Amino acid sequence: MPDGHSTEDTAAQAGATITDLYRPLDEAETNRKHWLTVITAGMGFFTDAYDLFIIGTVTVLLTPIFHLSTNQISLLNSISLLASVVGALTFGKLMDRLGRKRMYGLEILILAVGAILSAFSWNFTSLFVFRILVGFGVGGDYATSAVITSEYSNKKSRGKLIGTVFAMQGIGLMAGPAIASIFLASGVPNGVAWRLMLGLGAVPALSVVYLRRKIQETPRFSLSVAGDAAAAARAVEWVTGDVKVGGANGSANANANGNGTGTGTGTTRAPVDTRALRKKLTSKPYLLRLIGTAGSWFLIDIAFYGNSVSSPLILKQLQPHGSLLSHTLISLAIFAVAAFPGYWMAVWLMDKIGRRRIQWQGFAMMAIAFAAIWLIPGAVKNTGLFLALFAISYFFVEFGPNVTTFVLPSEIFPTSIRGMGDGISAGAGKFGAFLGALFVPHLLKSIGISGVMGIMAGVAVAGVILTLIAIPEPMGQSLEEASGEVLIKPVSLAAAVDTVPAVKAG
Repeated sequence: MPDGHSTEDTAAQAGATITDLYRPLDEAETNRKHWLTVITAGMGFFTDAYDLFIIGTVTVLLTPIFHLSTNQISLLNSISLLASVVGALTFGKLMDRLGRKRMYGLEILILAVGAILSAFSWNFTSLFVFRILVGFGVGGDYATSAVITSEYSNKKSRGKLIGTVFAMQGIGLMAGPAIASIFLASGVPNGVAWRLMLGLGAVPALSVVYLRRKIQETPRFSLSVAGDAAAAARAVEWVTGDVKVGGANGSANANANGNGTGTGTGTTRAPVDTRALRKKLTSKPYLLRLIGTAGSWFLIDIAFYGNSVSSPLILKQLQPHGSLLSHTLISLAIFAVAAFPGYWMAVWLMDKIGRRRIQWQGFAMMAIAFAAIWLIPGAVKNTGLFLALFAISYFFVEFGPNVTTFVLPSEIFPTSIRGMGDGISAGAGKFGAFLGALFVPHLLKSIGISGVMGIMAGVAVAGVILTLIAIPEPMGQSLEEASGEVLIKPVSLAAAVDTVPAVKAG
């Protein structure tokens, strides 16, 4: 050949495809950059949980101040959840069109602004509007954080890393009642306490805006959607410190003079067939997967948010003469003893026994606990028995579908539709949360705690069935394997790594 390369060399170089670029990312040991991504994303979830759940206590304080009706309490408790549906869908779609990096940080800034404005609300209407803003930011955070963490993770620990992001919700869940208890116990006037509770939600959000804006575009979006192999190689190097290009004669410069794909500008455009890559969510097998991820997230959030946001009302009905402080401390104890360990049990076992098993078993144990409260005579009159069963349900909510429904949609859809698949799933979940938070206060009045738990048992049974029918197991697979993503035209990486200074040879 004129450039001195043999036919065998050319064939070897042709083997250096997209999978060779992702292999160092998939096989890397968990390192500092992974944890930086997790902390940057996880701080948002701490904020999400705090802002979504503190409203239950706030509305109790505001009822005599704003003269809230039951309908108004339900709307304030649930409107952020409805707004988060729109946020998840919007950011999910924009991520697939404009990239992950361009959207990351905007959603958490929107949330922070909404939290600050909420603290300065002057009546029901103003608080209602500002809580919509909070919810829109929360929904965007659900979609962006999961996808970005997934696309930067290694395959061995991907479940643990994404799960850790979501487990920060557990800390936010405890922070809400803990902060509320401090204010209530210290004698801070109710008219000041509720404003402080809402305003504090902006602090952790603002702390990570800068970090989120500095995170690089994910290598999978750069290459598989934008067709920019050089940017993808740089992102892999940012995480791993090394790009190993298999099949290129063991050298990052194997094709420096031979294939002519280098542009000389520091950017290599890969020949990506976008029609092949832009698979449709309505095609096989993605429609069934979408029904599984969106449906199971919808079901778990009906139960989780319905019970959690309305926990002050549930405890008030259980103990009519108890104080708001005692009920808040009971909620904190349940979260600390049952929910919080459940999050971390799921994180620990995510890459050992699989997401699918954790999800269906969690749904099954929730159904048993809820059914016991519903069917055992006197369970809702025996405070100790009720709280024990309620705590068991919380443990398996977390060591179960509340964590896995966040992880799965970020793994089982191709890169070009991953944002939308995740956004639709998160949006469906938050719509279920909206329904749970909206209707549980009314159901508690009409059918009582026992009846509500009977409904929740049916919801959990439906979750078991849907998980077994529609959810695949991505544990131990690369994202390309888990999603069934196939590139029609292989991408030669030799020129890509030539444009990246200081990339080590494989």
